[in-house]
Amino acid sequence: MDRDDRDDMYQRYAADIDRWRRRAAGSRRLLPLGAGALAALLLLFNTFYQVQPEEVGVVLRLGRFVRTAEPGLQMKIPFFEEVEKVQVQRQLKQEFGFRTEEPGVRTRFSEADFSPEAVMLTGDLNVAVVEWIVQYRVSDPYQYLFKVRSLTDTFRAMNEAVMREVVGDRTITEVLTVGRQAIEVRVEERLRELSQQYEMGITIEQVVLQDVNPPDPVKPSWDQVNQAQQQRDRMINTARAEYNQVIPRARGEAQQTILEAEGYALNRVNRARGESTRFEAVQTAYRRAPEVTRRRLYLESMERVIPATGGRLFVDENANGIVPLLPLDGLRGLGRPAGTQPAATTGGGQ
Repeated sequence: MDRDDRDDMYQRYAADIDRWRRRAAGSRRLLPLGAGALAALLLLFNTFYQVQPEEVGVVLRLGRFVRTAEPGLQMKIPFFEEVEKVQVQRQLKQEFGFRTEEPGVRTRFSEADFSPEAVMLTGDLNVAVVEWIVQYRVSDPYQYLFKVRSLTDTFRAMNEAVMREVVGDRTITEVLTVGRQAIEVRVEERLRELSQQYEMGITIEQVVLQDVNPPDPVKPSWDQVNQAQQQRDRMINTARAEYNQVIPRARGEAQQTILEAEGYALNRVNRARGESTRFEAVQTAYRRAPEVTRRRLYLESMERVIPATGGRLFVDENANGIVPLLPLDGLRGLGRPAGTQPAATTGGGQ
């Protein structure tokens, strides 16, 4: 490279350096403006904040609680105040004995082993695997954030303690069958009492026993026991159905017989009283006119007796000359109207 080439290269370098110096001088003039704009944006970002509709903002000034912020756009003192957002409208839940990894139509559960928190001892010294869910809401954001340290861990430990206490007061049969609703109600009451006592700032809404089973090694024996109990209950229900069909009918028939007997007795008594009254009336009439009453009684008796005996022929034992061809058989066809006189009389005897 000759001298002229070196001079040209040097001039180009010098021109590039002058151009860079001019650009740097312009940048130094814009740097304060950029820093001011960045500071303004940072100040604006730390002054305004947004609280969602389902949240409540808890404002802390140098770490000390000062107020709560309602949903909407709010302001705070930048760099001196910070905001903790707490979801108070959303229902929260804790799962025990299992974990849900992906809820939906096909819910996917975790395959990890959570049996230590689900295996419990019942009151009759049997073992049950109890899985449950606790649903709750945040009612007081200040207590929820500051009254209890490690609130989630404390709440889970409290749930396990209460559930083991309630399950330990019942037999294995109650836990697995008829006592599930009573267990849910009792655990819910105890959790509400303890959450208020510890000032946790939450409201217990529901306790649900998700699944209650005996341990896997004893499941076959437990299934056999359940089948035997179901068969026993079925036989009891069948016997009760037969009892309800037979016993009420027998009671009704017995009551009907009693009522018929009472009616028959009443009828007989009334008829006897009527007959005695009639006899007394006849006796009284007889005493007043003995001859007339005697004749009337005789005639009434004949009116009842003679028609019942059919046709009869009365002949005096001293009578003579009776016609041989008298149609005696025709007398049998005579009618038997009430009050008829004898068919024939001969002689003076009656």
